[in-house]
Amino acid sequence: MQTHSSQFDVIVCGAGHAGIEAALAAARTGAKTLILSGNIDTIGQMSCNPAIGGIAKGNIVREVDALGGEMAVTADVTGIQFRLLNASKGPAVQAPRVQCDKKAYQFRMKHTLELQPNLQIFQATVTSLVFSKGKVVGCKTNLDLEFRAKTLVITTGTFLKALMHIGQNKNEGGRMGDHNAKTLSNSFIEAGIQLERLKTGTPPRLLGRTIDFSKMQEQKGDETPTLFGFYDTRGKEELFHVEQFGERKLGWKPGTDQVSCWITYTSPESKRIVTENLEKSAMYSGQISGTGPRYCPSIEDKYVRFKDKERHTLYLEPEGRNTDEYYINGLSTSLPFEVQNDLIHSIDGLEEAQILRPAYAVEYDFAPPTQLFPSLESRKVENLYFAGQINGTSGYEEAAGQGLIAGVNAARRARGEEPLILKRHEGYIGVMIDDLVTKGTREPYRMFTSRAEHRLLFNHSSAELRLLHHIEAMNLVPPARLDRIKDKLKQIEHWQLWLEKNTTAGGSWGDLIRRPHTEKELPKEFEAVSEPIKKEVLLRIAYKGYLEREKKQIKRLSEIEDTQLPKNINYLEIKGLKKESATKLEEARPVTLGQASRISGVNPSDIGILLVSLKKKTFKTD
Repeated sequence: MQTHSSQFDVIVCGAGHAGIEAALAAARTGAKTLILSGNIDTIGQMSCNPAIGGIAKGNIVREVDALGGEMAVTADVTGIQFRLLNASKGPAVQAPRVQCDKKAYQFRMKHTLELQPNLQIFQATVTSLVFSKGKVVGCKTNLDLEFRAKTLVITTGTFLKALMHIGQNKNEGGRMGDHNAKTLSNSFIEAGIQLERLKTGTPPRLLGRTIDFSKMQEQKGDETPTLFGFYDTRGKEELFHVEQFGERKLGWKPGTDQVSCWITYTSPESKRIVTENLEKSAMYSGQISGTGPRYCPSIEDKYVRFKDKERHTLYLEPEGRNTDEYYINGLSTSLPFEVQNDLIHSIDGLEEAQILRPAYAVEYDFAPPTQLFPSLESRKVENLYFAGQINGTSGYEEAAGQGLIAGVNAARRARGEEPLILKRHEGYIGVMIDDLVTKGTREPYRMFTSRAEHRLLFNHSSAELRLLHHIEAMNLVPPARLDRIKDKLKQIEHWQLWLEKNTTAGGSWGDLIRRPHTEKELPKEFEAVSEPIKKEVLLRIAYKGYLEREKKQIKRLSEIEDTQLPKNINYLEIKGLKKESATKLEEARPVTLGQASRISGVNPSDIGILLVSLKKKTFKTD
């Protein structure tokens, strides 16, 4: 085994959506970074639906953009259909979604990595990690090359001991046509890191010219697209077709030449085909041991769990501008190919459809995330970070959010700096990471608005503002953009105060805005401000009472939420603490009282006892 001569600050193992954000975040904050991929032609591959965003997920993408990440801009400039979900509802549950051109997204991401200073890309499969005195110091590859670094970020997605299933057929690999990381799991087990199995799946892809769209309902994009990137705080030099180093990145003006998606439904014949062939499904025949995603069930799951439902909605979504391949959203399955073929032909508009790629299920190893600190560093091995599906999550957006945090923290660890920790009241990324490291997951974790206690504060357009202190402290965006964010916040606060103080007929302008079913002709000076500023001001005023209540609750709980717990505290020796609670705390080793309060089996009285013990310093240490 030959050791590469370069010593890196950060090595990122894997170049999916988590790996991309981890590598870019580390490099952009000044760390000498290496990203390793088994196949650099699949960097940024959208293995499932080429769509970004959705309820709560779209908010995560905006938070990634606010923190200096790349997913938002790449989704915008390779988008082929834009929709704002829940547009008729309140801002707390609205979220942008974009259908992307699959290959354009992937190629642009690869090019972005290639152009990034401080970042080296190399094609090799990581086969094992190198440890020394309880710390990770590097990794070995299939090329008999060993790389050394101060920190490592693991973003292996679904590739750890991955096995794909189509009926009784089995093939090794994390996705069809790609490789399998067979041996890396052994490194984790040797280091004392527990692994378990999960599964996910993907539907068939169809040839568009064989689909009868006349039998389907057309679903067009929004005329005015809601974008993910915060372009009002970016300079012209940071926008769309930017030439860097003599090269031009792939992409187009967001919202131009949008394409349609199509809606159809399964039939009674579809139900018969599925139910009569359940024993041939890899999942229902007992071949798959991993737990599947509850909120993105297979068609088998749908007919088993919802027996009284005669039909299920399906969405036909194009995979790009320059391909005739369509994705069937809602038809994930692991049935044999011949059954899939019959099933497709039982659906309105798909009677003559040709399958380009069959549906399949994939099961893979993941590391239960309760083995991580909130920084996403391993509790078992120093300097080792985990992000993405290896932590039990599903979705590109969840992976990107974790990847960015892990990359920033790996770089900061390499420099001996304190980590970036997002709290639950600061954003969906904070909620997600706290859920994972505190509660863990037994099934692929997906972000929902209902998981956040303070979601009224998380409207997707406010991400830059609520994360501003982290953006500044962690040096996550260029100085010019930081100045624009500060100026934006200053203007919002100015107009919010101005409208509350100045009066019109019947009270202040703020009262008028909060009055329902009233025509609101606002001052010309305010109408002249930019649209992003105007929207945020109106939201803050219209929901003033609710937002103030949320902030008061956060302040009231801050003592518990922010109180640090000693690393070596002996919970089993604390008087008054129930044995069950003490055992749970001993296993979880929470960092703060707030985190301790969310551990299953730990109740408010236990937290009270802990708080008293900390104040009186009556606890014992190991």
